[in-house]
Amino acid sequence: MSRVILFNKPFGTVCRFGAETGRYTLGDWLDIPRVYPAGRLDRDSEGLVVLTDDGGLAHRITHPKRKLTKTYWVQVEGAPDAQALAALRAGVALREATTRPARARSMTAPESLWERDPPIRYRARIPTTWLELELREGRNRQVRRMTATVGHPTLRLIRVAVGPWALDSLQPGEWREATVPPTLSPRGTRRRQT
Repeated sequence: MSRVILFNKPFGTVCRFGAETGRYTLGDWLDIPRVYPAGRLDRDSEGLVVLTDDGGLAHRITHPKRKLTKTYWVQVEGAPDAQALAALRAGVALREATTRPARARSMTAPESLWERDPPIRYRARIPTTWLELELREGRNRQVRRMTATVGHPTLRLIRVAVGPWALDSLQPGEWREATVPPTLSPRGTRRRQT
């Protein structure tokens, strides 16, 4: 049976195991043998990382053809208007390609959110806004590049869900075991007809 670990990656942690001079890695938080991240988060991003000991499951989680939704809470500089949100929803032209359509909406600041250490920069004259983005792809630093392209740089980025798994009440550095839903089990995947 596949083992699945849900981990709330703290800000500043590199999303891999092994020593890294002057930086925290997953190994500083998790002492669980033979599990590896199914996808990554940048060092300056926070939130849900799914780890598993099953390479096939990791592939099903990360493969673009699965189109597994990833949900992010994003604090951006400024106040995105309807045009900026529409651009995020339609797809944003990045250097290498245009992103797939995404769900994007403004939201109130999450009440249950932990303080970040160090805190984001504060500017009295520039407001910030929280957005919820749902993506079905995972390009390098995609959310940050998308919000910057529409004129609202990301200040804080937290992944709160990957497919069927959610961060819920996990605090930074905490983890819990989870189950594999039938849609991601080997029997739940479609096999090519020959």
